[in-house]
Amino acid sequence: KSKGKPNGKKPAPEEKKLYLEPEYTKSRITDFEFKELVMLPREIDLNEWLASNTTTFFHHINLQYSTISEFCTGESCQTMAVCNTQYYWYDERGKKIKCTAPQYVDFVMSSVQKLVTDEDVFPTKYGKEFPNSFESLVKKICKYLFHVLAHIYSSHFKETLALELHGHLNTLYTHFILFIREFNLVDPKETTIMDDLTEVLCSSSSGSSGSSSNGSGNGSSNSAGAQNHVKER
Repeated sequence: KSKGKPNGKKPAPEEKKLYLEPEYTKSRITDFEFKELVMLPREIDLNEWLASNTTTFFHHINLQYSTISEFCTGESCQTMAVCNTQYYWYDERGKKIKCTAPQYVDFVMSSVQKLVTDEDVFPTKYGKEFPNSFESLVKKICKYLFHVLAHIYSSHFKETLALELHGHLNTLYTHFILFIREFNLVDPKETTIMDDLTEVLCSSSSGSSGSSSNGSGNGSSNSAGAQNHVKER
């Protein structure tokens, strides 16, 4: 099966993904082996490790988005879209909200900020226990942060290039993906939409964790078949 011709149709020319160009995918701000960096250190509590890294990724992704936020407007990004997938926000009561990309990102950042600064959820004081729901909350946070990273690539890579920040973005994406793979924090089906980029950026950094890429590999045909219509989530 050819990924380039889902259902026998060639993708439209404008679907060419600039961020997959070899001259740009090679750009990094460091050649550090991220596979080693994401592994749980000995004698460190798993929840402590998840909390520390999740908070750091939140701040870095928020900062990366802020560099192109002036270009991400209600007019330029009328929906929260990544390639042919459109995301909706769900409020605390589970109500589905259609919103622009900047509104969606604001919902993400506001809700995550609220969680990571809540002592009952992300405790910083010695002896304070993590809630039973901690891992599920971390998974939700990571899923939303992935959406933001993916939107930057799919809708604002030209601006990122113009600012010469693509090396930072690639490094952040690689680190983040290997982290969520290491601890199975995001369903591979959720990240399938960026499998082509993940394969290029993370293949050399996945080390012995190659088995975790199976999840993304299984989803490749699904993403190819979905290129002809807009999905909703």
